[in-house]
This record gives sequence, structure tokens and C-alpha cells, in this order.
Amino acid sequence: MKRKVDSDKIFDFIIYSLAVVILLIILYPLIFVVSASLSDPNSVVSGKVWLTPINFTLRAYEETFKSASIMTGYKNTIIYTFVGTFINMVMTIMAAYPLSKPDLKGRNFLMILITFTMFFSGGMIPSFLNIKDLGLYDSMWAMVLPGAINVTNLIIVKNYFQNYIPKELIEAAEIDGYSNIGILFNVVLPLAKPILAVITIYYMVSHWNSYFSALIYLRDQSKYPLQIFLRQILLQNQVGDMGTGDSVSNIMLYETLKYAVIIVSSVPVLIIYPFFQKFFQKGIMMGSVKG
Repeated sequence: MKRKVDSDKIFDFIIYSLAVVILLIILYPLIFVVSASLSDPNSVVSGKVWLTPINFTLRAYEETFKSASIMTGYKNTIIYTFVGTFINMVMTIMAAYPLSKPDLKGRNFLMILITFTMFFSGGMIPSFLNIKDLGLYDSMWAMVLPGAINVTNLIIVKNYFQNYIPKELIEAAEIDGYSNIGILFNVVLPLAKPILAVITIYYMVSHWNSYFSALIYLRDQSKYPLQIFLRQILLQNQVGDMGTGDSVSNIMLYETLKYAVIIVSSVPVLIIYPFFQKFFQKGIMMGSVKG
């Protein structure tokens, strides 16, 4: 019995040690980015920054918030995120609820068609031509409408509605005279808060981090999301109204500016995420099984 207890302690020690090592590996890049954004550019370029800021300064953040292009990108990203997430949730719920009904005619065929789109698509060029022919090119709607429904999220919500909303409650609501819309708003949605919270944060993060659609569908820089300007900083060393990056001082500034922009662009998601965290395990596990 003692040998078994000792082996358990050794096993626990190994597991905790591995967890600590993995945690440090994950945390170090985050700590470095924060420290670099608060350090003097010369210290960052010379490789003196490892864990803590060297020659503490807020210049990178001051320049970030002075940049009209970055602030415009921030505003556009917030608009795309909230409008896009609203459309995503409305469309996902409208599709998932009827598909969760066993008496829906052709339900299996519809699910096959929907699942088919997970593996095959028209491709980039047909999608671009479609967006252009619909008059969505170079508009906000090109950022929020093409991905109105994510098939994976749709299936998760559909499975949750189908398997974890008590059928007795739905039958009782039908006896009380509720229509399908009434049942959806008064019975299904209040009981589906965990999965809806999870899917909402998924959609929000997807919109917040989106940049590829903007590269393809947007031409006017005043409509660019924040991630496009972040990409320009990281890959091209330029920030719209902050110069061309030719001078030595600008080049040095970019070394800390790129870290500051990463922090600024990540803060909203980091703030929102803890409020949804309690729903994640319950929501995603319940919605992903019993397909």
C-alpha cells in the first residue's frame, strides 16, 4: 500500500512538473511581448530584454494611440466584430433550431449538404467574383456576410438544441399554445445560454482576428480592420500616417511599436474571455456529443 502511495506521489510530481514547464513555455512569449513594448527601442534591438522591461518607457503606446490609421482600424474592427457576431448568432440559431426538430422533412439531406461545405468550397476566385457581383466589394458587408454561418458552430448548437433541451418542456409549451418562435425565445434560448456564450466568443474572436477577407475584399484603407495595420507593422515596417520607416529613429521605434500594437489588439479579447470561461466546459462538451 505504501509503495502505491509513493508511486502516486512520484506520478503527481512528474505531472505537475510537466505542467509548470509547459506553462513557462507558453507564458514566456507573452511576458517578452509585454516587456518589449515597455522597453527602450535600443534595449530591444540589442537583445537586452528578456523578462522585465529595460529603460521603461511608454513611447510605443503613445505613438500607437496617436496614429490615426491604427485608431481607425480599431474602430473598424469593433464594428465588424459586433455586427458580424450579431449576424452570425442570428443566422446560426435560425438554422440550428429547425434542424434540431426530428419532424423536419428532409433534415438528413439538408445536414448532408451543410456538412459537404465543410470539406469543399468554390475557392477564392469564385468567391471574389460572387462578392463583386453582389455589390459587396469594398464594403463592410464583405467582412460580415460571407461567413455568416460557421458549419462547425451550427452543428454544435443544433446538437445542443436536439439533445439537451428537455422535450417535456417543449411539449408543455406546445400545449400552452406557443408557436415555434415562442418556444425558441421562451424555452430553448434561455436554457441554451452556455452553448450560445461559447459560440458567441468563438465568432467574436474570429472577427477580431480576421484580416484575410480584408486583403481580398477591401480597397479603401479607411475600412481596413486593425489586423491589417498590425500586419503592415510586422511585415512591412510601416504605419500609415507615422512615416515610411526610412529614418533610423522610425526603424528603432517600430521594434517596440509592433509589440505595443499586439498588446493593444489583444487586450479586448483578454478582458472579455474570463466572463465567458465558466460556460466553456459545460457548453462545448454538451453541444459536441450525441450527434
